[in-house]
Amino acid sequence: MDKRPNILWVSFEDTNPFYGCYGDKVARTPNVDRIAADGCIWPNAFAVAGVCAPARSAVITGMYPTSIGTHHMRTSHREEVAPELPTPYSACPPPYVKCISEYFRAAGYYCSNNSKTDYQFDPPSTAWDDCSTNGHWRNRPDKDQPFFAVFNPTQSHESGMWEDKPYHDHYDLDAIELPPYFPDTKKVRESMARMYTNIEDVDRYFGELLDQLEEDGLADNTIVVHWSDHGPMPRGKRWPYDSGIHVPMVIKWPGHIDPGTTTDQLVSTLDLGPTMMSACGIDIPHYVQGQAFLGDKRAEDREFIFAARDRYDSSYDMIRAARSKRFKYMRHYMPMNPYLQWIPYRNRHPIMQEWWRLYQEGELNDDQMCMFKPRPIEELYDCENDPHELNNLAKDPAYAEQLHSLSAAVDQWMDETNDMGHIPESDMVRQWYPNGERPTTAAPVMIPITPKSPGNEASLESGSYDTPCMVQLYSATQGASLTYTTESGDDATWHLYTEPITLSADTTVRARSVRIGYFESDEVKQTFTLE
Repeated sequence: MDKRPNILWVSFEDTNPFYGCYGDKVARTPNVDRIAADGCIWPNAFAVAGVCAPARSAVITGMYPTSIGTHHMRTSHREEVAPELPTPYSACPPPYVKCISEYFRAAGYYCSNNSKTDYQFDPPSTAWDDCSTNGHWRNRPDKDQPFFAVFNPTQSHESGMWEDKPYHDHYDLDAIELPPYFPDTKKVRESMARMYTNIEDVDRYFGELLDQLEEDGLADNTIVVHWSDHGPMPRGKRWPYDSGIHVPMVIKWPGHIDPGTTTDQLVSTLDLGPTMMSACGIDIPHYVQGQAFLGDKRAEDREFIFAARDRYDSSYDMIRAARSKRFKYMRHYMPMNPYLQWIPYRNRHPIMQEWWRLYQEGELNDDQMCMFKPRPIEELYDCENDPHELNNLAKDPAYAEQLHSLSAAVDQWMDETNDMGHIPESDMVRQWYPNGERPTTAAPVMIPITPKSPGNEASLESGSYDTPCMVQLYSATQGASLTYTTESGDDATWHLYTEPITLSADTTVRARSVRIGYFESDEVKQTFTLE
């Protein structure tokens, strides 16, 4: 039996750590809490962006969105009121960038995703054995095969806080602690109650998955990782404030992580993929910008994490941020913009509606006015003593050293990671697609290798070949990955191509190729008759 560890990832959408194990007295999260009791909490875990698709593109590639062109939030559809935007497009990272799951597949893991992707690019078919609403480790054909299974319940999404959503009546509205910048109204408290309700519901789903692990006898050899993509609320979601990028990180790894522990280690969701590779003995490519915080290839602890904000929906912006364990620095490249630019979807949020209403009525106090004031060029916060980031220290001479240190760190990070925020989005898209058309990956070519044909000629049609016979696959598109099957029908099992295919009998080989950002090639099909 293969004893390499399995991996179970369960991500909650739009969730700060409003959990019992993090000290929240209102939360009802028994299943996250039991993983914490059996594992470790990372209270200093942060996302690279306060919004879904850029944040998830970082998790699946181990690359900063600003380095691979996935930093603008919504690229897949055209804005009706802003047809001038260069959307829709699929981001096209450098050709060597792969989904982290491909490395696991190449190492023999069964990889399933259930089922959200939202990577700013179409998920390549080579990324997963199964990417569907039925994706599950239980579907792997060999029950001894190690697995990397990802589940993404969506009930805790920001939209679950809208007024048409119910909340459990066991939540006492008066017991909910509001951040000081929110107006204290019933409508705001009810929206927070919906948030707690949704977290409770996805926690129950998490518990069902944990029970299934136990039923299958897999709990002792599975690394269970819980995380979220970013925070849920106004001034949180879409922002590099802690309410936008501070996320839960709870990991159970039997025999390797002491139960019931907490670490102050500073980690980024960018680090999730390389950390799992390190834990499973898979080499981490040098281009990957995330760093392992567990396993044999654990890197030195981070001094800073970094985050960004760019165009979100219809409105352009550019903010770069760095955070140490104590201090947060934010640099506004467009300080002339108001904090609250037009983002229609955000304006549907009941809390945002209350904020607008009371602002118009002149009923907000100084803290509640924080998003209606002019933007400074820089912001600096002592997150230890000012967790809600309301007292900007950027102009305080007593904090000049911290301001310089974090500002320099942002400069170095942007330079080292080739920050694409300096490039207009339309120019970036033209670099990928000069004629405005998304290319199609070059179709696979099949090359038979036999005693009489040593692989110097491609096979362009079915034919007869001597034995022993192997078939190489090739695509002319730089960075293409290839997938193949020797089965027929729509439900065939497709394999990631990593080495020549050995044929032991007459075989029909079907193959496709795909590069991230390109359309997938047409299927190529050839029958190899062995003589």
